Amino acid sequence: MIDPLAILANSRVTTPLVPIQLAEFGVPIWCKLEYLNPSGSTKDRIARYILSKAMRSQHIQPGDQVVEASSGSTSIAFALASAQLGLRFTAVMPENVSPERIKIIKAYGASVELTKADEGIDASINLARQISEKQNAFWPRQFSNQDNAKAHCDETAAEVLCQIPSGKVDLFVSGVGTGGTLVGVTQGLASAGCQITPVLARPVTNRLISDVECCSFSTRIPGVVDGLSTIFREANLPDLKQFEISDEEAIHTTRQLIRAGFPVGPSSGLNYLAAVHAYREQGGDPICLTVFPDRMERYFSTDLFA
Repeated sequence: MIDPLAILANSRVTTPLVPIQLAEFGVPIWCKLEYLNPSGSTKDRIARYILSKAMRSQHIQPGDQVVEASSGSTSIAFALASAQLGLRFTAVMPENVSPERIKIIKAYGASVELTKADEGIDASINLARQISEKQNAFWPRQFSNQDNAKAHCDETAAEVLCQIPSGKVDLFVSGVGTGGTLVGVTQGLASAGCQITPVLARPVTNRLISDVECCSFSTRIPGVVDGLSTIFREANLPDLKQFEISDEEAIHTTRQLIRAGFPVGPSSGLNYLAAVHAYREQGGDPICLTVFPDRMERYFSTDLFA
């Protein structure tokens, strides 16, 4: 009999790391193409890491129920990993997520529970907790589970260090949803001896907004949350810098990246533009790294393709 853990482990890919210099900005940014992970986002790393660990420690076994609250990419990643491991997965999401995400999750055989849009991701988290308690389901708790950051420390940062020609990184730029990417990659690079400065890419808008789409800054840039993640809040990032990017700028930059041949979602435009600002402020010729978290297909019905 084939071991499902072996299937999941062998589905892991090393995503490319490429220098991208859009003509509009004229500076080189090293970009990790995380949208080339199997389910289309960097969240594959945490889903594979957390579920594999839980199965090896016998906290879950094939046939068990898994539930998580997410606006999209994490749910898609857990749906894929659960399908490979023979687990039953339920995604809990705000009702106004793009329909593409719901279709992808259901295609993997998972179920979807929707919460009211005006109650934001908090309502989804509360419902995930209730399902976990009532159905004895495994709840990964992506916003507080330190294995989220550890997956990026052990995997993403290690890949970067093998791929980057200089063998070092000066700046790492990422938005913060759960905080796992920014915290984990920064810690991994620092532990390898890089004098790394972490940079938070923060999306802002002048319009009336709420925290739907798991995003308390902009309804148009999903996946970036303010104050929700204990992973980010409790991390020791004393040199953290921050750049605010309007959602209009982020979406414009995303469209430029797509036209340059990189089929990404809005958070990639956010990260890239913040990286450009960080590069320019640093001065000299720093090695500036960011990630492209997910693919464009899950945004066809959103403002990105309006």
